[in-house]
Amino acid sequence: MTSLPATGRRTELAENLAGVRARIERACAAAGRPASEVTLIAVTKTFPVSDIRLLSELGVTDIGENRDQEAAPKAAACRAAGFEPTWHFVGQLQVNKVPSVISYANVIHSVDRLRLVTALGRRARMAGREGREGREGREVTCLVQVSLEDAEGRGGARPADVAALADAIAAEPGLILGGVMAVAPLGAPPRAAFGKLRRIAESVRSAHPRALVISAGMSGDLEEAIAEGATHVRIGTALLGGRRPFVR
Repeated sequence: MTSLPATGRRTELAENLAGVRARIERACAAAGRPASEVTLIAVTKTFPVSDIRLLSELGVTDIGENRDQEAAPKAAACRAAGFEPTWHFVGQLQVNKVPSVISYANVIHSVDRLRLVTALGRRARMAGREGREGREGREVTCLVQVSLEDAEGRGGARPADVAALADAIAAEPGLILGGVMAVAPLGAPPRAAFGKLRRIAESVRSAHPRALVISAGMSGDLEEAIAEGATHVRIGTALLGGRRPFVR
């Protein structure tokens, strides 16, 4: 595939962005919600930093990535170029990747086990920049990833384990409990799955009133997610086009 010139790619992204925003507005209107309640996260995996810059110029401030080996150099390149979006890590996270992810991620959507909570908190407290007073820690917002299906492999905590994970995140210095995240099960009606997530989110919120985030919905099911209260939608294909091969 031949890359579009920058002006052509900007036009393409602008048109796609207008379409996605229109879908969000229509879904919010149908649900009786203001569109301002929904944050659009552009999932830029396999796409270049130049696309992130163009999206930033078009007003997209939230960027999602799911592989640390791709996200870390992109974050560094954006910083070196003088712009820093809000970085959302949305993929499954291994403990050995925590030090790197903590160095750039503002929000981590995929916290699904207690060992990960402990590792994230420890590294968040260690992270920061050198100064006269030593190293300054940072705070990172974390979401409990909820599994909405019986099959393993896509990550997520069992619904019965969500409350304990939420409590652990809230109690861990360096971490902020933001709310919950889930991916709709393959081959199942997404509206029912997102309704289940909404009920879990309400339970978490009853114990942690500031945990307001429901991260749900992608290119194919953002309307169903918004109907069930999603506050953040993670959009890749509808915004950026078909995925490119990942090159290590």
